[in-house]
Amino acid sequence: MRSPHHITTHPHTNPYEELAALDDGPLDEFLHEDIPEARDEAEAQDDPWAPPNHRRNGRRRRRGRFAGLPLALKAVVGLVVLAAFLTLADRWALLYAERRAADALKDRMHLAAAPEVEISGFPFLTQLADERLDSVKVTVPDVAADRVSLAQVTATARNVRLDTDGPTSVRGADVPELEGEVLLSFADLNRELGASQVTFTGEGHDRVRARGTLPVAGHDLRLRAEAQIVREGDRGIATHIGGMRLDIGDLATYRPGARTSEGLHLSRKSAARLAHETRKAKALLSIPSVVRRLGVPDSVVREALRHESDLTELTGTPRFVHQAMRLNLIDLALDHPAILKLLGFDPALLDALPRLTRPVLADQLSLGFRLPEPPSGQLRLRDVRVEEDGIRVRLEGRGLAVGGK
Repeated sequence: MRSPHHITTHPHTNPYEELAALDDGPLDEFLHEDIPEARDEAEAQDDPWAPPNHRRNGRRRRRGRFAGLPLALKAVVGLVVLAAFLTLADRWALLYAERRAADALKDRMHLAAAPEVEISGFPFLTQLADERLDSVKVTVPDVAADRVSLAQVTATARNVRLDTDGPTSVRGADVPELEGEVLLSFADLNRELGASQVTFTGEGHDRVRARGTLPVAGHDLRLRAEAQIVREGDRGIATHIGGMRLDIGDLATYRPGARTSEGLHLSRKSAARLAHETRKAKALLSIPSVVRRLGVPDSVVREALRHESDLTELTGTPRFVHQAMRLNLIDLALDHPAILKLLGFDPALLDALPRLTRPVLADQLSLGFRLPEPPSGQLRLRDVRVEEDGIRVRLEGRGLAVGGK
């Protein structure tokens, strides 16, 4: 009995023919269906290639972002940009004004270089419109003053009132108050006064020490002196030179002046050598005026001239050395030049030393200056002090005027 689900096949049917019949059916339609992605790719292959324009796209995005900002934020950004431009314009105007002021001061003061001018306060344009400056600082280097140069002059003027013909034309200025400093450097003093042979250094708050060499009659004498810095009125400083001495090696010391301690004197080492230099000691003791100045009794001198042992005993005592150092050899050279030559002095040096008087030496070492007389107002020195780098002077002014009608 056959099953109801049994399918009867024809014995002569070929399965491959059945598969071939499917070639014109749905499978062929599926394989040749027009797919959108494939169509786009085909069209893209037909068009020429070009790089993408990111800039245009980015500009569109930026414009879109800024356009989306709130109005208040846009106003703030605009104000910031405007403030930046105004600040830049103010600083430019300030630099221009400082340069014009420096050139004007250079011409009026006949300076070798333009000074440094610094105008304080912000904003500058509003001060200029108000014809008033909060503060102006001027620094001038290398200002000639008598025999020396001032290393630096610094002055600060406050509450300056301008005399203008508009914001671009300033005729002058009124300076109600001014403070400043003047520096007289030791480096300049060494170069200008010492001719590289004398150096100046500070000693205390009001004294300057001078040390170096001074050529005299072919000899380099060692110079030592002290200068006291004092005010000279309200506008000048001066020096009082003291303690001047010239050392002639270890032979003698010359102190210019008329006092007993001044003149040409043997050094302690040179006076002590007389105990071992018999010829020189006898030459001194053979002059009656020298004996009187030494304060040695005549009987002692006679025994010393006869016996060398007595001479050595006399010249070797501390009292004799002290008295020998007190002899003024300048006076002795006038009457007994041969004795000085015997002691080792050059006659040309002995002739030149008396011409080195105290005023002559003091003039070579003196330093100082005076402030100029202002056309209006007052300008005076406040104090003078000696520092490590030089002499610093503070000054002040009241009611000064610069330029103007």
